Amino acid sequence: MNDAVSIAAAVREGKVSAVEVTKAAIARIVARDNQLNCFTAVTAETALTDAARIDREIAQGNHPGTLAGVPFAVKNLFDIAGLTTLAGSKINAENPAASQDATAVAKLKQAGAVLVGALNMDEYAYGFVTENSHYGATHNPYDLQRVAGGSSGGSAAAIAAGLVPLTLGSDTNGSIRVPAALCGVFGLKPTYGRLSRAGVALFSSSFDHIGPFARSVQDIATVFDVLQGEDDRDPICTKRPPELVLPQLKQDISDIRIAIAADYFTKGAEPESLAAVQKVADALNITEYVTIPEAHRARAAAFVITASEGANLHLDKLRSRPQDFDSATRDRFLAGALIPSSWYLQAQRFRKWYRDRVREVFRNVDIILAPTTPISAPLIGQQSMILDGEEILVRPHLGLFTQPLSFIGLPVLSVPIQRQNALPLGVQLIAAPYNEALILRVAAALEVKGVVSALIV
Repeated sequence: MNDAVSIAAAVREGKVSAVEVTKAAIARIVARDNQLNCFTAVTAETALTDAARIDREIAQGNHPGTLAGVPFAVKNLFDIAGLTTLAGSKINAENPAASQDATAVAKLKQAGAVLVGALNMDEYAYGFVTENSHYGATHNPYDLQRVAGGSSGGSAAAIAAGLVPLTLGSDTNGSIRVPAALCGVFGLKPTYGRLSRAGVALFSSSFDHIGPFARSVQDIATVFDVLQGEDDRDPICTKRPPELVLPQLKQDISDIRIAIAADYFTKGAEPESLAAVQKVADALNITEYVTIPEAHRARAAAFVITASEGANLHLDKLRSRPQDFDSATRDRFLAGALIPSSWYLQAQRFRKWYRDRVREVFRNVDIILAPTTPISAPLIGQQSMILDGEEILVRPHLGLFTQPLSFIGLPVLSVPIQRQNALPLGVQLIAAPYNEALILRVAAALEVKGVVSALIV
């Protein structure tokens, strides 16, 4: 009973109490997190109070919610009432506690899930490794000497280690998908604006998404369905009516047109990353390739826009308290602050052009397969790697294949590929906006075939 759906069913049926489930999760965190460093705060007291309330609801014959008694945790840039929202920052630790939960946190609680804590991340979500100079590095459960990925590293590692069955993270340039791949779990970046970001500390407003991590497609779909819906607190949150994905998971996928991303997405990666894509393609009998045009320029433009927008959010503190930033974050923000406005405007113009070209690609295909990362998890502290005979920096290049997709807000699921005696890798399932259901249907079929799976390690 490790998945969220099974836990919720057992709690609703009285086979186990929500309090028992919550106590077990807290015990796992206490036993293992001193090695992993996933959590920045554990909300044990309020979690047990919430769990007891759910048990009373069940005893009174009331419906406790879709996720009754399921422990979950969130990246520490989500507001949690009564806790200070750190966003991985030393400076933010001086802020007052949040007065209310982020919309996503509130929705999961309303569905009966029990919040047990906040999770480690790169400072201000600017990174791909979760090596935080203030709160320490999060360690990959598969190999404690390696990174968990970032910036939602705590969210992915907590799932892989079995500390909780559900977590939330955020994705700007790949911060859900990269750690999901490196930790061998499922991570969904929905369509831009599909889920509310209200109560979430932003990095780059025109890029930022929130999404779930889990160990099964069913759990991802369940959480996605719970989180859907418009929210006046978030001006970019869609007014589009929710489309429930969970009832569609077992539908036949023979009508879904699938292809492999060519060109840009086949270069600059270890052979194992490309082999992971081929494994998925073979399982689906896919031989067609498509080209996403100018993906390399999309990545360059993404760097320009996110660096500019991120720096603009923190200019005051960069001037007054530069010494209190993580040095790597500070230097990237300072570089972003120096980007000419003409570059930013040109990057935004290119963004529109690129969005139109990719829309044309999706006229002929529904799902595109691509690697999530060019390599498996690097060592903590590793600065460079060799790819195609060239030495390149680790941190920025972990987002090589994720940035061109979040640049225009496409929905993407990273699915885990387990490898015998080797670290896991991820494959991205990419669709046109608002086609999360197609992605999750394909992922569910792959899960049934045993091609993709998430383990507890």
